[in-house]
Amino acid sequence: VQLVESGGGLVQAGGSLRLSCVVSGITSSIKTMGWSRQAPGKQRELVATMTSGSGTIIYADSVKGRFTISNDNTQRTMYLQMNNLKPDDTAMYYCTVDGYYAGSNFRSWGQGTQVTVSS
Repeated sequence: VQLVESGGGLVQAGGSLRLSCVVSGITSSIKTMGWSRQAPGKQRELVATMTSGSGTIIYADSVKGRFTISNDNTQRTMYLQMNNLKPDDTAMYYCTVDGYYAGSNFRSWGQGTQVTVSS
């Protein structure tokens, strides 16, 4: 599975951005899709996840009520709608998938897209 993110950029506090992640490969093997972020000097933080099949969605407390994860139901494109952005949301954002294929679990990451929120 290969992942390519887009949609990052510079936005003022209170603004919005929509990140996209195009997924290619054997998408039927995907179990969970999600977004993570990493700010300079900080550990990578899981922002939102969506479980295939059940559709269960989990958000980090820091983004609840502001971010929305979704996909196009074919698991070919995943989105992260980010509203009311704050300077603390500044980070490199990565889409991630976890899956199972040919007897093994796997995790794939995209190359990341930078989000910068100015105060």
